[in-house]
Amino acid sequence: MADLDQAPSRASERVLRRRAFDHDERHMSVLVVGINYAPEQTGSAPYTAGLAEMIADFADVEVIAGAPHYPSWRVEPEYRWRLRRDELRNGVDVRHFRHFIPRRQSAFGRAIWDGSFVANVSISRPRRAPDVVIASTPSLGGAVLGARFAQRYHVPFGVVVQDLVGQAARQSGISGGTAVADVVGRVEGWTLRRADAVAVVSDAFREQLASYRVDDAKVRVLPNWTHIPQPREEPASVRTDLGWRPDEFVVLHAGNMGLKQDLGNVIDAARTLEGRNLEGGNRVRFVFCGDGNQREVLHDRAAGLSNVGFIDPVSSERYPDLLRAADVLLVNERASVGDMALPSKLTSYFAARRPVIAAVSADGACAKEVARTDGAAHIVAPGQPAELARAIEALSSDRARSASMAAAGGRFADAHLSRATAARRVRELVSDLRACDPKG
Repeated sequence: MADLDQAPSRASERVLRRRAFDHDERHMSVLVVGINYAPEQTGSAPYTAGLAEMIADFADVEVIAGAPHYPSWRVEPEYRWRLRRDELRNGVDVRHFRHFIPRRQSAFGRAIWDGSFVANVSISRPRRAPDVVIASTPSLGGAVLGARFAQRYHVPFGVVVQDLVGQAARQSGISGGTAVADVVGRVEGWTLRRADAVAVVSDAFREQLASYRVDDAKVRVLPNWTHIPQPREEPASVRTDLGWRPDEFVVLHAGNMGLKQDLGNVIDAARTLEGRNLEGGNRVRFVFCGDGNQREVLHDRAAGLSNVGFIDPVSSERYPDLLRAADVLLVNERASVGDMALPSKLTSYFAARRPVIAAVSADGACAKEVARTDGAAHIVAPGQPAELARAIEALSSDRARSASMAAAGGRFADAHLSRATAARRVRELVSDLRACDPKG
């Protein structure tokens, strides 16, 4: 993420934009609540941060967020010893609240993670009385807090749904998740019904919202957008730096290594292709970049495989160079994952203009999003390492198809994933909320 920005010129520019938007009324104040926020670089955090920064172009914004900890599930050192920390980040007033971080992923641990965030925030209050409150999932606690603040100040309440928390408990494979899924779903449904507007990142979420009895008239679609900068280095130079040989076909997974990703499937596919020369003498190299609660497990599972490597998370500036240097970008999910979430990495993958292979459920949110790209990705069945290996092998020998898929991803990103398009939708969401007669 970018460094803190407190430049007077930028602040002045935002004041002018706010006046243009709100010329005949007092300045609007918006409260954004979500446990994941910058400086976290993956998952929902870049989008919650982007949401707040887009709103800051025309309104005053205050953010209530958790301690930066994802995807490593370890609090960043500079936030570790304080219950609360205030900062100005890219023109946004951000308040980070400390909370419990589970060492192992379980339903109980996630409940304490969310509950401790709620407890710490509940004994505080926003610096300014908001005119609008917007919560961002996947933190159910953040949504509950948003509903409470909206009720306290008698203002409209909106939710941006990055993940469906009840479905996640059921589908992600987390220990104890199935047992609590119904309870979590009931709380989630109650919160979403209370909202005056519900913005979803994928239209695939509508069916679950309907099962929660959320009025479809207040559902908005707010797709995620491309938030990475343009590549700066040539792919050949990046590959040399990383030790990737010219004769290697590099399959890259970038992002979280958790239970939902089921990356053991990829390790098994790598085992299938170990030592095998592809057409033209190339060999496949599998690279995992990122962090997560399953990284050490995966590292142990890949022991002895010469075609698997792990690299630590890279900076936001280096990330697009890394993606562009790979030959194919990989999305892998558990077979049980359906409409609970849309992988946030997809926007970056398409913008990188590299072909994508997605081992995902054919009727899930990811597959539905991929279908919109007109050929940017090839879908294979999840949990089938032999099928994944065959798809990789076939793509490695078909350079024309790789180029076609890469071009399709780029066209989709240019047409649908721009920040300008997202900013327009965000402005419309806030405007719609402000016009609402608040509940409660």
